[in-house]
Amino acid sequence: MRLCKLLAAGVFAGLALTAAPASASVLDTVKQRGTLNCGTDNTAPGFGYLNTTTGGMEGLDVDFCRAVAAAVLGDASKVKFVTVTDKSRFDAVLTNQVDVVFAHTTMKPARESSIAIDFLPINFYDGTGLMVKAASGVKHFDDLEGATFCTTQGSATETLLADAFKARGWANSQVLTYENLEKLFAALNSGRCNAMSTDRSALAAWAGNSPKPSDYVILPETLDKSPLAGFVVANDSKWRNALRWVIFGLFQAEESGITQANLADKLKSEDPFVQKFLGVSGGYGKGFGLPDDFVAQAIKAVGSYGEIYDRNLGPKTKMFLDRKGTPNALWTQGGAIYSPLWN
Repeated sequence: MRLCKLLAAGVFAGLALTAAPASASVLDTVKQRGTLNCGTDNTAPGFGYLNTTTGGMEGLDVDFCRAVAAAVLGDASKVKFVTVTDKSRFDAVLTNQVDVVFAHTTMKPARESSIAIDFLPINFYDGTGLMVKAASGVKHFDDLEGATFCTTQGSATETLLADAFKARGWANSQVLTYENLEKLFAALNSGRCNAMSTDRSALAAWAGNSPKPSDYVILPETLDKSPLAGFVVANDSKWRNALRWVIFGLFQAEESGITQANLADKLKSEDPFVQKFLGVSGGYGKGFGLPDDFVAQAIKAVGSYGEIYDRNLGPKTKMFLDRKGTPNALWTQGGAIYSPLWN
């Protein structure tokens, strides 16, 4: 018995000696570097787009990058935008080229189970659609039997379309893939494909920003659900949880009526929840490795979720996507944008 105990002790001691040290969290790396490397698209108006007039990046996804930089580093300008495509976005995270990706990515189980990523909260509810030239006369998906469809490389839309063809018994339809949305739109315009298929929001953005939006028709069919979310490398709960609550903070800010414009006044509020939420009295940051005012810093940089949405997709934009009556409205207005309780 004593020999068994000694052997067991030796085994456990050996395990302790050979156990690999815990790797540093991306959160610690970002703090030490002093810059956030954020992966995003630069060809998706309204989401991640390089404005050639101003030379700056803009869009919903871009603002989430800036919010994270503000929350973690206290400065929204301390972000390096790294262009990713549908094909490269996952490798960019897995090889540490970027710390987080916000690039109109659909949350799917296979992506978390086999690619080794963890999704952040859904920040936009979308669906896969189809766009054709108005001159084609096409009104519905079923009018496109035998047509050539185009989509982006590395997206799940290629498989989705193939399944739709099979379900309809279409043997002559085909799919062409392109590197990014800009090349995809060019393929539709040049006639290399009869229909462009991607997220409906992206279709609306490209049509809305074209010289003549009426030249394009987005078909009424939605082929599947596309809940969009940012993502980080898997199994880094410290980094993932911090970013989850940055995003929830932007949702809660809209629900609580806190904006860039009234933030200074809200910081003087005597409401105990507002004081803690904004890090004036106590706060929620310490447990996440963030400053207690991390939500206030994010709001100061980009505003609440509602402000981010309106700036990039709202009624004053060319691609206006109305939130009313959609999951992209706050839960208090019948939508699905929802923050868990903070207290």
